[in-house]
Amino acid sequence: MAQELFDAIRENDKGKVAQLIAASPSLAKARNEAGVSALMQARYEFKLEIVDLLKSSLGELDVFEAATLGDVSRLHVLLTNEPGLARSYSDDGFTPLHLAAFFGQPAAVEALLQYAPDVNAVSRNVMRVAVINAAAASRSAEVVTLVLKAGANPDAQQQAGFTALHEAAVSNNTAMVSALLTAGADPGFRSDAGQTAAEMAREKGHKEIAEMLDTRKPPVG
Repeated sequence: MAQELFDAIRENDKGKVAQLIAASPSLAKARNEAGVSALMQARYEFKLEIVDLLKSSLGELDVFEAATLGDVSRLHVLLTNEPGLARSYSDDGFTPLHLAAFFGQPAAVEALLQYAPDVNAVSRNVMRVAVINAAAASRSAEVVTLVLKAGANPDAQQQAGFTALHEAAVSNNTAMVSALLTAGADPGFRSDAGQTAAEMAREKGHKEIAEMLDTRKPPVG
């Protein structure tokens, strides 16, 4: 039945998910062959109605689910009892801080930072995502600023050599570029394909971002 559940999630069939959970409530806690919970799989796939359905059926979230969904009270309960969870890795290779950052959950990021996570942790998978890369992927300058202030390396390179500045440049995120430059990020880093963040910005037609990166200065005011 677990495979049926994951198939229904992939197909975004909320009715089928509800039917399966009604028939076997414990199925809400199912995990796939990679160890990823049904709720996390639904969130990765942006099936938000199914996320809500699974959350209401689960009862208690684990630390990775709580970080992903921004459940600060649950994080505090878990981390007060076991602070080491802040440095733990999910079966698919991410820390709670990676997940809170990636899914743009600033309150969860702030909560996790109280329990001494590794702000420069790198994912244990082929993506080699550092926390700052996960934060940049959220496109939230607030989240990026939080992890930078906590000591994240602004120049960490993930798979394919991308830095947070590359991500900010491609997404035309002036606030994020500004935060990264203020924190000392180096625009000179090149991706494995040989491109700087400024070159990527220019290729996308983001002239203001390219100029910021060329001058290495955030905008004034």
